Amino acid sequence: MISFSLREGPFSAVAPHALGDVIVSADTAAREACEAGIDLHERLIFLVMHGILHLCGYDHERSGEAEARRMEKREKELFGILKKEGLLSP
Repeated sequence: MISFSLREGPFSAVAPHALGDVIVSADTAAREACEAGIDLHERLIFLVMHGILHLCGYDHERSGEAEARRMEKREKELFGILKKEGLLSP
């Protein structure tokens, strides 16, 4: 596999303001949705939102418990907005 960074190298001028990529495994999302008893669409939306938060600097993996709680709080807030706007089932 060959991958290119959006911020450096020969393609950096293509989208200079891009934060990066969010890649979601549909197979993993489907398995996780089934295990959690939730809608696949809801799981996919959550994973994309989670990835975007990482691109915006949130990091629950390496920055400690306080940062993990901050990210989780933001996820809940954004998920609530999506539900309120009718983009997710209530």
